[in-house]
Amino acid sequence: MELILALDAGTSSVRTLAFDPGARVLDIASRELTQHFPHAGWVEHDTCEIADLAIATLREVASRALEHGHRIAAVGITNQRETTVAFDRENGHVAHHALVWQDRRTASSCEQFEANGKGPLVREITGLVLDPYFSATKMRWLLDAGVLDAASAPSLCTIDSWLLWSLSGASDGGVFLTEPSNASRTMLMDLDTLDWSPTMTALFAIPTAMLADIRPSSTNFATISAEVVPELGGVPITGILGDQQAALFGQACFDAGIVKATYGTGAFILANAGDSSPGSVDGLLTSVAWDLGAFGPATYCLEGSAFVAGAGVQWLRDELGFIDTSSDLEALANSVESSEGVAFVPAFTGLGSPFWRAGARGSISGLSHSSRPAHVARALLEALAFQVRAITDAFQSGGVALRELRADGGAAAMDTMLQLQATNSRLEVVRSRSLEATARGAACVAGLEIGLWHSLEQLSALWESDARFTPKDPLFADLGYEAWLRACERS
Repeated sequence: MELILALDAGTSSVRTLAFDPGARVLDIASRELTQHFPHAGWVEHDTCEIADLAIATLREVASRALEHGHRIAAVGITNQRETTVAFDRENGHVAHHALVWQDRRTASSCEQFEANGKGPLVREITGLVLDPYFSATKMRWLLDAGVLDAASAPSLCTIDSWLLWSLSGASDGGVFLTEPSNASRTMLMDLDTLDWSPTMTALFAIPTAMLADIRPSSTNFATISAEVVPELGGVPITGILGDQQAALFGQACFDAGIVKATYGTGAFILANAGDSSPGSVDGLLTSVAWDLGAFGPATYCLEGSAFVAGAGVQWLRDELGFIDTSSDLEALANSVESSEGVAFVPAFTGLGSPFWRAGARGSISGLSHSSRPAHVARALLEALAFQVRAITDAFQSGGVALRELRADGGAAAMDTMLQLQATNSRLEVVRSRSLEATARGAACVAGLEIGLWHSLEQLSALWESDARFTPKDPLFADLGYEAWLRACERS
């Protein structure tokens, strides 16, 4: 068969998946990515490790595909978005660990820009809010730290550009490009022109020469170097999307008003907003969903982000030892009928949408002598649904009519959480048959470019659901949500 590979460079792991012409997963290889926490609120990744894991997983899946007689037609890339890389394109020297989207070291810088009245300008041009979540102040921090002072070809980019450059030949001919779904998360791109904003690059003092050129999300970016990945030498990279926009695409949310929720390291809720920028909605962000080039005008999206979802499950597992594996959470939470007043606010790296409080910190409150690990687990499960409810409420308050919520990501495997979500958000929640929506989106964009699929309608027909959850009586959910909001205020 003719296959598309999707390279999914996420926050906690790097994976490669093979997709068949029915957009179904045939094979997968995964490697966990090391997390570095040098100081409180700082989160870093080893940039070279990301490239090494990408190459290792690509080789593993490609080798098996070739052994079975399949032909690999193209590769798509999807990636954690705002995470920022500083390196020298001349020699490949990485100047510093990548600053991860969760990293909060530039919070004071954002506060200063806000105090100087720059918030409305940033919002108008980029659709974003002044927050350390985004790349611009991370780039400024790296420049101020002097890590690129000795570089002959100093470069600042997001993970997509780093991987494209690495796979296409690195310092020996590597291609340095990005696309709008990633560029729109840097706080440097103009939503109207889909190019770097002179106003924003001047505001944050980022030299445009250090940034990758922006191309449509679906285009022939480069071919993979045989010296980097022998099994894929000459195979084109024809699609790139930031992970959350890729999940929106992979969930076939091609019509305005369909919203997806990806429960990964964080929880990210995106709604297709059509082919014109919807402007500002309180508590939410406006970004580019994708630019399909010859397939039509750019599509925009509204987004809400909760910084901690699966990361909270990992914390209960790794730091508190409440569970042995992440999949044990649901059974532990279901061993009690309720959280009995325990409230969990997983604000380990601040609160995202619609609160936007960088200084908030996590808390577990409402404990009593009878509280057990099961009550804390139940409270975390409820908190995942509450965080997303806060965002869907913001959509509704902003006049965005939501039709249904399509769920994917690892935590979406938990029926209990999706039922809580349906009741809290007053929406029918539909779980995708494949929870790999992010990788599927990258594969589909890449496959469109080479003609494996010919239209969005064809891709929509290939999408399948696994289960549906309808809202129940919201009385107890509403009481729990109100208590959780009070806990958020204390955090």
